[in-house]
Amino acid sequence: MRVCLSSMISAVRLLTHAALIAVASALPLSAQEAKPPNLPILFDARERLPKPDLSSLVRLRFLTSVDFPPFNFLDQNGKLTGFHVELARKICDELAIADKCQIQALPFNELQGALSASQGDAVISGIAVTPELRKGFAFSRPFLMLPARFVRNLKAPVNGTTVASLAGHPVGVVKGTVHEAMMAAFFPAIKPVPFDDKDALLAAVRDGKVDAAFADGLQLSFWVSSPAAEKCCALFDGPYLSQQFLGEGMTIMLRQQDADLTAAINHALATLSRDGRLQEIYLRYFPYGLY
Repeated sequence: MRVCLSSMISAVRLLTHAALIAVASALPLSAQEAKPPNLPILFDARERLPKPDLSSLVRLRFLTSVDFPPFNFLDQNGKLTGFHVELARKICDELAIADKCQIQALPFNELQGALSASQGDAVISGIAVTPELRKGFAFSRPFLMLPARFVRNLKAPVNGTTVASLAGHPVGVVKGTVHEAMMAAFFPAIKPVPFDDKDALLAAVRDGKVDAAFADGLQLSFWVSSPAAEKCCALFDGPYLSQQFLGEGMTIMLRQQDADLTAAINHALATLSRDGRLQEIYLRYFPYGLY
């Protein structure tokens, strides 16, 4: 079972777009410095991926969307921004092709067709890797994994700081989701309480109807610090990663015939990870941390 990353768009919209923009674009430098770059390393520091010659490249056009904050969205001035947008620019800088680099936003459901029609060269917008898509497209190495997390009500009688202390406690989860299946597989001692949707789940943990909840770490990391949470809760233990349940992570999708470009992007991602620039972008758009 895999989660389609694009399906998280509706979940993230539980938080206001304005609040996400404020976090992403106006975070004080002191707050960024206070947070260590706690980002799982997806590239071996000893690995040196080859950098193909791109001197004949006429253009590198990244395609993205505008409705997946904090990854890609329009800021208060109508400018396209977000984690993906900054990462695309850093990739172009690293490959020394900034003058050939473009970023274009399209509706999410048009991205795959636009790439196939050569209206762009790479899609960076949270498209989940699937066996079916691999038949027609190439994908970069993952640059970010999206974990599952627990969040607990701070007034709940949970004695301990690890997931073992949740055994026997009522823990909410949205039924029929990969998180429900993952919690059952990983934490059989926890008592699951199913909810119909994420709104009901978050309201229940906020109001103390369940002691904790298990869901997408991206949403929970913003929710616990939002006005909607009313300072009720905090992230608890974790993070929890699983390719079986949560997929391969964030990647860039390209055409299969563009092998050199795919290799060049992998080289750039590995370099950005190794020298800390990837972590810097992460801290800017995920100030509360996913991990």
